[in-house]
Amino acid sequence: MLPVLDEEVVRHRIAKRIALDLEDGAVVNLGIGIPTLVSDYVPEGVSVLIQTENGVVGAGPKPEKEDLRFIGAGGRCVSLLPGSSLVASDTSFGLIRGGHLDATVLGALEVDSHGNLANWMIPGKMVPGMGGAMDLVTGAKTVYVATTHVDKKGRPKLVKECTLPLTGAEVAGVVVTEFCVVRKTDGKMVLTEIAPEVTLEQLKEHTTMDFEVSPDLCPMKGID
Repeated sequence: MLPVLDEEVVRHRIAKRIALDLEDGAVVNLGIGIPTLVSDYVPEGVSVLIQTENGVVGAGPKPEKEDLRFIGAGGRCVSLLPGSSLVASDTSFGLIRGGHLDATVLGALEVDSHGNLANWMIPGKMVPGMGGAMDLVTGAKTVYVATTHVDKKGRPKLVKECTLPLTGAEVAGVVVTEFCVVRKTDGKMVLTEIAPEVTLEQLKEHTTMDFEVSPDLCPMKGID
């Protein structure tokens, strides 16, 4: 059995770990859900230009006092950093489709052994649509997947093969869950970090994705 962690601890742990990966000067898009929290954890001294799908360029963390004039694509209020801009949808998607994003952070329903990502629909259930996810996974240089390790029924989300409709094929570069970090290296998924609450055996029991274990496997960073 995997340890049961508080839901908010899970969400913020994943967001914080991804934020530690972001490079100074990077242009980064944050998707809906856990990814929106990444802006709250950008390390001090690191300048990241956060772009939201709906047209904020230079978004900051959630403000202490919410202003509904300024929201991200997921509906959460954002702050505006000095030099930020509000742009039209065509300009926003021009940034995405033009290859100007260094990274995007997206949630997942499934991510598999090949880096295939499914995150937009479950057949038979009502969905709002693809949104900009397909554009993001093809336009960004690196795709970070922010996801819980298992779904609400305890089923693995890191799977051998995706069974749900794909958002993109072989696009996932880094997968971060509350229990591990997996990086795609030379076409293979490699486990590079593991949380202190779990053993490698426990992780394997709840992961059907084919992955290799890095010889430099280390404790997951950013855990207080």
